[in-house]
Amino acid sequence: MRHAYLHALEASGSATPQTGWQPAWLALEDDAGMQAACMLYLKTHSYGEYVFDWGWADAYRRHGLAYYPKALVAVPFTPAPGSRLLARDETWRERLLQAIAAFARRASLSSAHVLFVDDVDRAALERAGWMIRPGVQFHWQQEAARPVADFEQMLQRMQRDKRKKIRQERRRVAEAGVRFSIHEGTAIDTRLWDFFHHCYALTYRAHRSQPYLTRDFFARMAQAMADHWVLFLAHRDAAPIACSLIAVDRERRAAWGRYWGATEAVPCLHFEACYYQPLQWCIAQGMTRFEGGAQGEHKMARGLLPTATASAHLVADEHFAAAITLALQEERQAHALYVDELREHTPFRDGNAP
Repeated sequence: MRHAYLHALEASGSATPQTGWQPAWLALEDDAGMQAACMLYLKTHSYGEYVFDWGWADAYRRHGLAYYPKALVAVPFTPAPGSRLLARDETWRERLLQAIAAFARRASLSSAHVLFVDDVDRAALERAGWMIRPGVQFHWQQEAARPVADFEQMLQRMQRDKRKKIRQERRRVAEAGVRFSIHEGTAIDTRLWDFFHHCYALTYRAHRSQPYLTRDFFARMAQAMADHWVLFLAHRDAAPIACSLIAVDRERRAAWGRYWGATEAVPCLHFEACYYQPLQWCIAQGMTRFEGGAQGEHKMARGLLPTATASAHLVADEHFAAAITLALQEERQAHALYVDELREHTPFRDGNAP
């Protein structure tokens, strides 16, 4: 939500009209100045959102209606929950929601969507009649009453089979001759950023897709927000072979798993680079939260527990709105059962966070 981050997405060519992200930011002002604002985009597709509405778009298409463009209030390519409706108070937040709806009507858009909202935004959206869609991510959090001092202590609180599996995975990486170095902030020099972006692009290529973020975006991050990045670099025989990148907020003591890639396949390297190294670093640095990003039930076995997320949706066509409302009711029931099942498979012995 920092201006530098959002500006870099546009200025680098990552989130632009050419890539399907047309900025249409809304701001509400009175004589005292700006009172509310949100970053709103007109989207011509649903890529880079991590809340999937492809089925809705297909239903529109099959009925001869246009789903795109749609209005989207979200941080491009960033599935991190947080505030999306910036407002001085609740009155201005409600006015901002009214402005989003009015904008969508004037532009004859099919729908408006607000993704990965925090509790304050969610409450306002519910009061305004938006449809709420639940989601789940996997986060690690320090337990305030009994924080773990290091990674080994976290392992000791896990069930024996999970603890054994993690140690086996870490041992396989070490026995393959892989070692890690950690680079923070300005210590991530141009050479490291180049290698990281190469690995990042390889990950997308492996999935037969194009990377969302340009090399210039990360160049801008190295200048404007250097202190918010930590790079974990994997070496073998003194040569770099993989890396992962996390974002950090030291004031809030929070970290977010973002990207990874490798130039060669090593068993279990992904788990070491994306979970074990960052978790070990987070605990050592006094971080209280590590968000693993979108999807991934496999993260539970690595100490990240299911955490509820939410998005909100406003659909213009009353018939589609009624159908989607019904579908979301069924989806919420299935989602609640899914989350309950996940929580029954906690990796920790006492069923709680570490």
